[in-house]
Amino acid sequence: MEKKKITFALAFCNRGFMPGELIYAAREEMIQAVQNAGYEYIAMDPEATKFGGIETREEGALYAEWLNNHRGQFDGVIFSMPIFADENGAIAALQDAGVPILMQAYPDELDKMDFAHRRDAYCGKFSVTDVFTQYGVPFTCLQPHVVHPLSKEFAKNLKDFAAICRVVNGMKRFNIGCIGARTTAFKTVRFDEITLQKYGINVESFDLSEFFFKVGKIDDNDPVVKDKIGELENYTDFSNVPEANKKNLAKSAVVLDRYIANYRLDALALRCWNEFEQVLRICPCVLLSYLNDKGIVASCEIDMCSALMMRAMTLASEQPTAVLDWNNNYGDDPDKVVLFHCGPVAQSLMMAKGQVTNHKMFDKTDPGSGWGTNEGRIKAFPTTISNCQTKDGKIIAYASEGEFTADKIPEEFFGCAGVCEIPHLQDKLQRLAYGGFKHHTSVGVGHMREVLHEAFVHYLHYEWVDIDHGVY
Repeated sequence: MEKKKITFALAFCNRGFMPGELIYAAREEMIQAVQNAGYEYIAMDPEATKFGGIETREEGALYAEWLNNHRGQFDGVIFSMPIFADENGAIAALQDAGVPILMQAYPDELDKMDFAHRRDAYCGKFSVTDVFTQYGVPFTCLQPHVVHPLSKEFAKNLKDFAAICRVVNGMKRFNIGCIGARTTAFKTVRFDEITLQKYGINVESFDLSEFFFKVGKIDDNDPVVKDKIGELENYTDFSNVPEANKKNLAKSAVVLDRYIANYRLDALALRCWNEFEQVLRICPCVLLSYLNDKGIVASCEIDMCSALMMRAMTLASEQPTAVLDWNNNYGDDPDKVVLFHCGPVAQSLMMAKGQVTNHKMFDKTDPGSGWGTNEGRIKAFPTTISNCQTKDGKIIAYASEGEFTADKIPEEFFGCAGVCEIPHLQDKLQRLAYGGFKHHTSVGVGHMREVLHEAFVHYLHYEWVDIDHGVY
């Protein structure tokens, strides 16, 4: 997956009666911190204002103009408070920033508490956050309350804030493809397209008959088919797939690529059964697996809500995600669950290279109809589980955290599965059931519950269900 370099716009506060000279060192330290963390920055000329900070409304307006002139060049703003901040200048500067804003305040040092060195940013941070709240301008506060830019704690703050910026900016407006109608048996994956549009999520819908028509128009000997077969064979083990089924998988992948390019799709959800099996004699699992590894979020079973959460976690972690079933208990352990799907899991999330097989459920009643499941086992890694629903014009989301383990799953268990250990799982499952959430959950790499909560609640205005502590 291609990773986008994050750029922060830097802003520094001032207060007339405070030691403004401290801003000079703060500028150097913040620039060093940002660069050490691997991010880019832009900053207004320090000669533009007194001490290079923002104090008065006039200085705030000057910064706002500078920020507007650099629109599109930054992903978030770091508002650094080396000293007690002037809230009027701060709100004038950042009221229309339009991106996440991180509030950073310097700690005082016990041996430097005289008036020439005392910062009082511990207190001043509240002046800014209070006024921003009054104006309805969202911002981010991370722990600890005061933190030095060159500390390891702030390095983590920067990493989390970068993830928040990617989620907020990437979820504000994007295109998602809905390929095929919902399978009538799966009312659990229903969604409200108008609600998604209200949140900036544009749905492009395509009928499966059109998809199959486009597949049929591609000649078996077209070089694009040969090239795509080569890509897929390099991706996973296709050694057992019959040639005719392999060509249909390749042609379907070509059609998906064209939809993605022509409609600028950032994500998609596909009706994966049972027309693909009946008409093309394939199961498109491995194609979704491949797209997820390429950075195009792809969900099966027209689960648009799972695709939405997968995109958010892909943005946060910069790694592939997956949609899985809450499928099986793991013996008598109440905190472990077997999470499973037929085979759309990204290869990079698996223990080893997958094996493309014939889907056992379809093969049972229609032999040879389900070539395309990418079977394997999910590797061990810390994970976040998340999903959402659309209800009464709102997107309602949850997230929690756990660990995929190296626990064994019997070899005869088909598809791609992993054992996930989630603290207090039984309580969380009960809250999901009462909350009306589906049998699917999206999983991502790393613990990012707080990042998602910050992005969803403070900036994107999703409703949040706290399955870790909430009560129904």
